[in-house]
Amino acid sequence: MMICEAKEVVSGLADMLFPAQCPTCGAALIGGGGDLFCSNCLSSVRFTTSPQCTSCGVPFATTQGADHLCEECILSTPPFSVARSLGVYEGALLDAIHLFKYHEKISVGEALGRMMAQAPYDSLAIEDYSLIIPVPLHPKRLRERGFNQSLVLARQVSKRFSVPLDFSVLRRTIHTESQVTLSGRKRRTNVRGAFEVVDRGRVEDKRIVLIDDVYTTGSTAAECSKVLMKSGAKEVAVLTLARA
Repeated sequence: MMICEAKEVVSGLADMLFPAQCPTCGAALIGGGGDLFCSNCLSSVRFTTSPQCTSCGVPFATTQGADHLCEECILSTPPFSVARSLGVYEGALLDAIHLFKYHEKISVGEALGRMMAQAPYDSLAIEDYSLIIPVPLHPKRLRERGFNQSLVLARQVSKRFSVPLDFSVLRRTIHTESQVTLSGRKRRTNVRGAFEVVDRGRVEDKRIVLIDDVYTTGSTAAECSKVLMKSGAKEVAVLTLARA
């Protein structure tokens, strides 16, 4: 008991002498609580809310009206049941994701994962699902980056809801070109056939939450979902940190 109390005192003193800083502006985070952003940067984060597409979750330009299918989902039904994102890929959220993904700030990614896990999502009750799977990186890309950003996020979601995490059943078999500069059509072609399920029994009849960092055109999410559904998954929902 005394050791635990001493640790709490030392931790409290450290927070007072060396307060955590907002990763995007450097302001001191006073008050604890594990917050990632200062109040100013947090206010700039545009969280995704209704009205949005009932399927892919794209937020509509208007702030009025009910949720409904977007034109793209009407024309072509996605292989996933629903896709939702924490916020829009801009401002402080974009800056934090770049620090995490391209500057190896794993602690920022873990904090983003906690935000992602704690947020409410319309039509997506994560606790009702039976498996969490992160979008995999190809081994070559994993060696270059040193970590899979989707796995870092997925661990936080799995921990928050006590839903099992399987990061090896879905594998990326083709080292594709980076999606960042590609058009929507080229993105779909780029990832076609790039994923496989290594053990059908681990996904069969499972309701799966697929985790990724950014949803842009949905090409990667759709390809992964298609492979999982063909391997016997009962349902695949998609959860991403940001929506481009």
